[in-house]
Amino acid sequence: MNDVQSWAGRFVIVLGLARSGAAVAKLLHRLGAKVLVNELKPRSECESANELESLGIQVICGGHPDDLISDEVDLVVKNPGIPYRAKPVQQALGKGIPVITEVEIAGLLSKGPIIGITGSNGKTTTTTLVGQMLTKGRVKNTVAGNIGQALSDVVQTIEPDEWLVAELSSFQLKGTERFAPKIAALLNVFPAHLDYHQTLEDYISSKQKLFLNQTKEDVAIFNLENEICRQVAADCPGRVYWFSRSREVERGVFVSSGMITARMDEREFPVLPVSEVALKGTFNLENALAATAISLAAGCPVSAIADVLRTFRGVEHRLEYVATVNGVSFYNDSKATNAQAAAKALESFAEPVVWIGGGLDRGVDFKELVPVLKEKVKAMVAYGQTKDILLERGKEADIKEVYTVSTLDEAVVLANRLASAGDVVILSPACASWDQYTSFEERGSIFKQAVHSLQI
Repeated sequence: MNDVQSWAGRFVIVLGLARSGAAVAKLLHRLGAKVLVNELKPRSECESANELESLGIQVICGGHPDDLISDEVDLVVKNPGIPYRAKPVQQALGKGIPVITEVEIAGLLSKGPIIGITGSNGKTTTTTLVGQMLTKGRVKNTVAGNIGQALSDVVQTIEPDEWLVAELSSFQLKGTERFAPKIAALLNVFPAHLDYHQTLEDYISSKQKLFLNQTKEDVAIFNLENEICRQVAADCPGRVYWFSRSREVERGVFVSSGMITARMDEREFPVLPVSEVALKGTFNLENALAATAISLAAGCPVSAIADVLRTFRGVEHRLEYVATVNGVSFYNDSKATNAQAAAKALESFAEPVVWIGGGLDRGVDFKELVPVLKEKVKAMVAYGQTKDILLERGKEADIKEVYTVSTLDEAVVLANRLASAGDVVILSPACASWDQYTSFEERGSIFKQAVHSLQI
């Protein structure tokens, strides 16, 4: 199915008119497929519907017709966020019609080799680092996937000697069958998105799909610090490399006597001192080690890797410095959508912290946050659906100043009052944003606007 002719005349249903849905619909239409796009949202919220219809692609908005999935359908490509329990997905599976995500299409069509990067936390930072390292090292690459452009937007322009660097979520990977990156990396795995996956086992198996179709000629990179990574690596068919901030590894990248060190196929060499890495936090050190291993495997010069690590200060919404107001430094970590990510962010600061957290209630108890709250947080402000349970955790951690508010704007104003010169205020929500915002990006932007408003 990886040549142009094989798509001609095939009937494909694309479920979900988001960025990746519109991109894959246009791509398959160009390749000769008959494409119908179906979106649950009303037509007024389907911004790309007119464009698709002008190309000759049928678009149905406002619900899923009962007869949408007929016997004539050859393939369903679903938006990664649509759950498998959705009616049209269940209908397709019941008829034996393959249900995939656009990652599978991109994997089949890419002429160049693919780097796939996944994990519960750190995907965006690591993917961005790899893209910058390869570019600095004059190694041809394009970054896409769960970051920036959809894979379907770029896959036809990838050249045979160009790496496609793809950030990939568990939602995307669950819908793959033959996807086979030349280099694949699993940064970490913690319980996350269980409202979607239902079980931790399904979440892990979705991540594991990144490696299943690799051969012994391909490279698989894992975090030695993470137990689930070690379990997945045990069944990996590719050549396994490790990264670790606390232990030497037989093959991979590690820290030794304060120096990031690489041991790649019998050759050991220094990269740069840990003290020169610009990014803050132990979790960002792990991201740096992972990006170093990936980039070395892709043929990037060590000097380029070191240069990027010295200068790269992070991605938007990930431990992003916003401003200093009356001696208080504000950081936007809106991308921290689970408790593990929030804990690592809080651990990154030696200064007293005023923490802002909260968001969508997914039934998480947040008990694992109590030790880091006790150690790092002088005051906290919780908002959103989870504010009451976070309030309880703050009290368990013996935080003297614990408050709840309704909105993020209110949280910023109150946090500013609670902070003193030399303190840090950080939005690191530990929750998804969807109770009040459409995305973590929107939430982070609202936070930054609120911080800048304090300066007026």
